[in-house]
Amino acid sequence: MTRKRDLLTNIVILARLIRTEADRRARAHGMTRAQWALLVRLESNPGLLQKELAEILEVERITVARLVDRLESRGMVERRADPGDRRCWRLHLTNDARPLLSEIDVQLTDMAAALCTGLDEAGLAATAAALAQMRDRAQAQRMAAGEAIITDPGANEASMEAAD
Repeated sequence: MTRKRDLLTNIVILARLIRTEADRRARAHGMTRAQWALLVRLESNPGLLQKELAEILEVERITVARLVDRLESRGMVERRADPGDRRCWRLHLTNDARPLLSEIDVQLTDMAAALCTGLDEAGLAATAAALAQMRDRAQAQRMAAGEAIITDPGANEASMEAAD
């Protein structure tokens, strides 16, 4: 049992270190990790509603509204009227966001390379499979408890939690 608890402890510590490094890299570009996460999610899921994006990022709707306001003022995100419901706005990236998304990809690739140095393909595959099983079990537990599970096609990418 100690090995399993050590695994969970290491996952939590690693996640915190990754978030801290992503924060540092985002700040170097005048951004926040939360803004980067929002852009990455919109790239893989164009046209989301703010409430859908809030669920995916696991933050409050007002947090997403503020993030979108900031990114909209920088010309990176635009709100478009929903054709089926004029009370709703769909979120879309602008062309001005594309260079930054390329830079985010470079940064995530660099972080992954640095963290995975020395690990062989078999070890990486086994680790990824084990973590995916753990994630699936955690989601099943949430569902059993009656909590909503958000499925995000972008979740398989290197992820940066949204926290502002």
